[in-house]
Amino acid sequence: MPVKVVCAGGGPAGLYLAILLKRQDPSHDITVHERNPEGSTYGWGVTYWRALLDRLQEHDLDSARAVEGASVRWNDGVAHVRDLTTRHHGDEGFGIGRHRLLELLADRARALGVRLEYESELTEPPTGADLVVAADGVHSALRTGHAEAFGTEIVSGRNHYTWLGTTRVFDAFTFAFVDTPHGWIWAYGYGYSDEGSTCVVECSPETFTGLGLDRADEGEGLVLLEKLFADVLDGHRLIARPGAGWLTFRTLTNRSWRHGNVVLLGDAAHTTHYSIGAGTSLALEDAMCLAGALGTHADLSEALAAYERRRRSELLSAQSAARYSARWYENLPRYIDLPPHRMFALLGQRHSPLLPYVPPQLYYGLDKAAGQLEVLRRLKRWLGPRAARALHARSGARRG
Repeated sequence: MPVKVVCAGGGPAGLYLAILLKRQDPSHDITVHERNPEGSTYGWGVTYWRALLDRLQEHDLDSARAVEGASVRWNDGVAHVRDLTTRHHGDEGFGIGRHRLLELLADRARALGVRLEYESELTEPPTGADLVVAADGVHSALRTGHAEAFGTEIVSGRNHYTWLGTTRVFDAFTFAFVDTPHGWIWAYGYGYSDEGSTCVVECSPETFTGLGLDRADEGEGLVLLEKLFADVLDGHRLIARPGAGWLTFRTLTNRSWRHGNVVLLGDAAHTTHYSIGAGTSLALEDAMCLAGALGTHADLSEALAAYERRRRSELLSAQSAARYSARWYENLPRYIDLPPHRMFALLGQRHSPLLPYVPPQLYYGLDKAAGQLEVLRRLKRWLGPRAARALHARSGARRG
């Protein structure tokens, strides 16, 4: 049965949901409203992994092929700690420019008959729509207008970070840790095209103020960061989006993802710390799940309930990983003086719920043993999801 769907937000989640719904039924009436002009974007590059690409291919082969064709890939991770460097071979990763990703998804949506309205912001659910999708990000105007109904909570993290671009094209997922008189500052970078890379810089509040980054203007801050990361940048520039500045990460949760005929999607519903590189992937998976629920359940209320129930369950593992990843960086001095190959190994294990409670050297030895003993591998797999569910239960109890 044809339905009228209005989507607030022309990011990856909103565009991909429109694509999937049009593929389900070309007679659906779907309009996507985006508050920014077409071709503008706030980010640099998006990173994702082979598992997401496989899922994209299952849901819409045309857009998957376009995204893969516009992506760069890597298999290695590199860590620079002071004057030492270590490189590990790992899983295949991909990077694509955010602007290019949005362009590809918008072209595919238009080809299927989706209406795209740019410089058009929805602050209230429009009348006459069967379904209104709030895919307008962490600052969602639709969600904010009904924050009590959704039960929105936002918790700010401790560390400061800034999202930059660079003309240096990294050939691996690159970490750089620099020791300063005011504490450690670090960056993670990955290529997204043959012309540039994303470079996220992070530090503790003490380092932020000690280096004077709280008082520096944009130009002064970039000059200082370019000096600190001169070795890894290899003479290339850092580039800031005007007005981006420094932030603290905001973890957003909602007691409910639906209110009437309005449903939350992507960062409007939940955020996960940037250090696990999963934000866009999780938003696209939200779109897959919502489209699947709408295609399976004739009743809208049942479809939205099924979508929320399934995605909340699926997100537990990623949200747990994100919390522990953020904590790893907040406690960087605990790990940074290990031999570089050991520090890098524990960097790769930063999602573990056990790592904060086990001495790093001991954990490293146990992890090596777990790689050789099946019983320990099974124990780690068993503990991870249970720790995530326990944390989720405790969080719910505190809210209650």
